[in-house]
Amino acid sequence: MLTDRTVAGRDGLRTALGVVRSLGIYYLHRRRARMDAFYRAFLAPGDLAFDIGSHVGDRIGCFRRIGARVLAVEPQPALVRTLRWLYGRDPAVRIESTAVGRASGRADLRLNRANPTVSTLSTGFISAARDARGWESQHWDGAIEVACTRLDDLIERHGMPRFIKIDVEGYEAEVLGGLTRPADALSFELTTIQKAVGLSALAECRRLGYSQFNAVLGESYVFVHDAWVDAAAVEDWLKTLPQDANSGDIYARRVD
Repeated sequence: MLTDRTVAGRDGLRTALGVVRSLGIYYLHRRRARMDAFYRAFLAPGDLAFDIGSHVGDRIGCFRRIGARVLAVEPQPALVRTLRWLYGRDPAVRIESTAVGRASGRADLRLNRANPTVSTLSTGFISAARDARGWESQHWDGAIEVACTRLDDLIERHGMPRFIKIDVEGYEAEVLGGLTRPADALSFELTTIQKAVGLSALAECRRLGYSQFNAVLGESYVFVHDAWVDAAAVEDWLKTLPQDANSGDIYARRVD
């Protein structure tokens, strides 16, 4: 007979193995120099960056190598512990254990213990993944209630960032919905199983006054467009993106 302690132990082991797997994926690679060169177009030493959905913190490491200060925001307790282990002694890194959305309060976070980087606040994301090719192995096997705040609240507490990175598994438009004071530039994740979310996030960017856009597929750190384009062009690109492209990030910047 399984006891509550046995179940908790098994869940904890799955979570720990998931975190180790993510650390291997995001740190044991040879993309570091390309990543750093890419983000130097958005950040300079001393700038403040917001990393919304920090997961295991590979972007934190990149931003710090550039010399930027970082606010790391992550709601999953196991990943927050990992971030504090990796970066907690760095005075230029602040870590907030919270989700981010359109409103402050509490929210239910659905956990994928085997692959914690795809845990999500979005039930629509889970529904879209359920029957999608390439997502068959993903299972959301737990849930916790977490604090939720807005980007505007984070700016009030920590100051105006130069760049905001948003990677929150289908909740990107909701995060942008809590922003009224745009940074110079931002990025948000897109997935081909939820193109509508990407289009909604683009609409939020237009509301905020962003006028130039580009995109990166996967972890390539290479823009898909030779030059920055307007919102209509990136919308057309997203609509025709094949499902096998899987995921990437859309970048937006303001031009005064």
